[in-house]
Amino acid sequence: MDKTTHFFGQSVFGQLISLIDSSIISQSAKKHCSDRYVKRFTTKDHLISMLFCAFAKCTSLREVAGAMLGLSGKTKHFKLENIPYRSTLSDANKRRHSDVFCSIYNNLLRKYGYLLSDSRIKDIIHRQIEIFDSTTISLFKDILHCVGRKPTSGKRKGGIKVHTVINVDEAVPRMLWFTAATTHDHILLSKLRPDPNTIYVFDKGYNDYKAFKLFCDTGTGFVTRIKDSAVYEVCEKLEIEDHIHSGVLDDSIIEVTVKGDSKNSTLKLRKVVFYDRNLKRKFEFLTNLFELRADLIAALYKLRWQIELLFKQLKQNFPLRYFLGDNENAIKIQIYCALIANLLMTVVQKMLKRKWAFSNLVSFCKIHLFNYIHLLRFLEHPDRDWRREQNNLVQLTLF
Repeated sequence: MDKTTHFFGQSVFGQLISLIDSSIISQSAKKHCSDRYVKRFTTKDHLISMLFCAFAKCTSLREVAGAMLGLSGKTKHFKLENIPYRSTLSDANKRRHSDVFCSIYNNLLRKYGYLLSDSRIKDIIHRQIEIFDSTTISLFKDILHCVGRKPTSGKRKGGIKVHTVINVDEAVPRMLWFTAATTHDHILLSKLRPDPNTIYVFDKGYNDYKAFKLFCDTGTGFVTRIKDSAVYEVCEKLEIEDHIHSGVLDDSIIEVTVKGDSKNSTLKLRKVVFYDRNLKRKFEFLTNLFELRADLIAALYKLRWQIELLFKQLKQNFPLRYFLGDNENAIKIQIYCALIANLLMTVVQKMLKRKWAFSNLVSFCKIHLFNYIHLLRFLEHPDRDWRREQNNLVQLTLF
């Protein structure tokens, strides 16, 4: 009987870790001095341990340390030099700054950018489209202030808000910023650097006329929804041509007031009203893109749903409900490592010709984390060896 063609001398976990160049880790550690005064548990050991937590969906320090101690003799192929004890990992999460993991993530994003990027939308619009939004992660302790009423027991949970920016042609975050859950979304606008070659798409929670004026002054495009309570004056009704999608109900130029420190100014924007037949809802969009078709404005805003799918993907497939530390730095480290794990799985998904659902891919890797099978080869033809074995059995039966 033929031997399996999927056997490999490196475990699935080792193959995932091999996607991270050692130079990326060493350069980031040197830049942020994360290995200074460290004798044993280096940045690389810390990263591998936290990635094991992400892929195996561990929910406690004891679970991570105990599971990794059971891997004695199996750590050479992914170059783990020191297996952490529970106290070692806890101290590292508290003391090693999370910026080094942010740097590793950004370097990986630059390395695999060519694989993740899909420029079909950019080729049509001729500008980069970026989407930003935030998601709140509830914490077990009042580490960062959360929104909501104070319970009668006096015990409050914390909440961390993850402000995220993604390129529309990539399925992973490009920029992250962490704040307490009580921070208003529009604060992110002050962190953005307006770029004339970029169109920002965001929901109406970010409505800020001062930011809109800055976008207009710098030639940066944006698409959002107008607030129900918005005050404006209609200056001109634009003609809706026959070739425009029939869902466009209105296209007009409006004027809004921008309140300044000394005096107020006015700003001209474009308002597009679109009726979605599938959702049976009417949407009112606000933009400074006067040259684009009205139905294309609605199509651009529809792309915003990609960031909601990303948040859902992260929360469903990686351990972001249970945190290994009770301090802000440990929580940020775990989120960054979950993002690195998400990036590695996305890279694997892009390498495959066979289509795999992301959640199925993550579940498969969790089950076979320390099995010695060639990951890409198996995922391309998962039933090849089984069918070959069945054919051999049929032939033996016949003869």
